[in-house]
Amino acid sequence: MIYEEKQCAGTAHIFGEWQETIIWSCLSQMMGHIFVKDREYPDSAMALLGDFCFLAGVPEPELAAYKPAYCKQDFIIMVPQNEAWARCIELCYGEKAKRVTRYAMKKEGDLFDRKVLERAAAGLPEEYQIRMIEEELFEQCRQIPWCRDFVAQYETYEKYRACGLGVAVLKGDEIVSGASSYSSYPGGIEIEIDTKEDYRRRGLAYAAGARLILECLARGWYPSWDAQNKWSVALAEKLGYHYSHAYTAYEIRGY
Repeated sequence: MIYEEKQCAGTAHIFGEWQETIIWSCLSQMMGHIFVKDREYPDSAMALLGDFCFLAGVPEPELAAYKPAYCKQDFIIMVPQNEAWARCIELCYGEKAKRVTRYAMKKEGDLFDRKVLERAAAGLPEEYQIRMIEEELFEQCRQIPWCRDFVAQYETYEKYRACGLGVAVLKGDEIVSGASSYSSYPGGIEIEIDTKEDYRRRGLAYAAGARLILECLARGWYPSWDAQNKWSVALAEKLGYHYSHAYTAYEIRGY
């Protein structure tokens, strides 16, 4: 049997010093869920939030294969704590599991040059405007597939307003780019950033990212950045982040 752990602090030692904000979101019970096989003496655990799953502790095939009833998606990104967990994922999912490389950026203190960010945020061409994601834009994002993840992990706008944060770039009334909180953890957010395909390579994501970082700093929040690809690494570095390391993940289709 797999159980959802309600006293998540008791599993923190299993994840150790893993610097992933989605794990912190789950452990704090701010967002997401922690699952274990042994409630009394857990030695392995799964942190699950949205499309991300982190597996830690003693490799446990039953835990890797577990899909909670509330999960309706058929895609998930699984991140193993080590190679033993990687082998466990491969055995559980076989050809459904595609091994990929993701890139972690360093989580540092006050590293940002605010003047650079202010210039970037103000650098949009005249035909675009940048707006905070308030209720109207929140509801629009929920209906648009390419930017749904700007708000998807927040059940309501009230929850988003309380612990999330985002900006949208508009051309007329159309959302064409933006940066928002994929998830929230105590003291910060995990950034989700994207641009509609037809509007890429125009500096829109750079301006949106700069504005979101400035808004986070004004609130005393840390804007964490995890990169899916090297383009995302380059954008993060342009905004002031420093590269940390590459790590292995698995994209599971048919989850």
